[in-house]
Amino acid sequence: MVIKYEPLNRRERIMRLFREAIEAENARDLERAKRKLDEIMELARDEEPEFYFEACFRLAEIFLQEDNYRGAVKCAVRGIGRAPNEDLYRLGIKRLGDVLFIMKEENRLGEIAEGMDVTLGLVKDDEELYCFVQTLVRIARGEKVEERFSLEEFNEIIELLRG
Repeated sequence: MVIKYEPLNRRERIMRLFREAIEAENARDLERAKRKLDEIMELARDEEPEFYFEACFRLAEIFLQEDNYRGAVKCAVRGIGRAPNEDLYRLGIKRLGDVLFIMKEENRLGEIAEGMDVTLGLVKDDEELYCFVQTLVRIARGEKVEERFSLEEFNEIIELLRG
């Protein structure tokens, strides 16, 4: 009798990796957690956009724990740019707003003034998100901005950062 083992399907593997990432984060092994989340993002990029979205934001949270604010913003923007539906897109914007609020409170907004070219390249197909990220960079540089966006969530973040 031959026993055949089926490899874990993609969703099961992703779920296992999420569990391992959370366990690693709880154990304060942030490097291991980041590796697990990177693996999820690779597996989920094209096939499981909801998992990709969540992995981006969990990674952003880890970057915040490490005081890597620019990394957190980049992950959040990446998640928003690949959000599979409007509800997750808007949720992602709100979560990015939380990251930016923390940065403002910590006087760390200036960290996104440079090095955002790759991130901008990832969202170039979403005109409004692209313009929003450009506006964030300008605010981080201390420039005065007057842009208005069709999504009220973007406008709320800009007002928060200006105020």
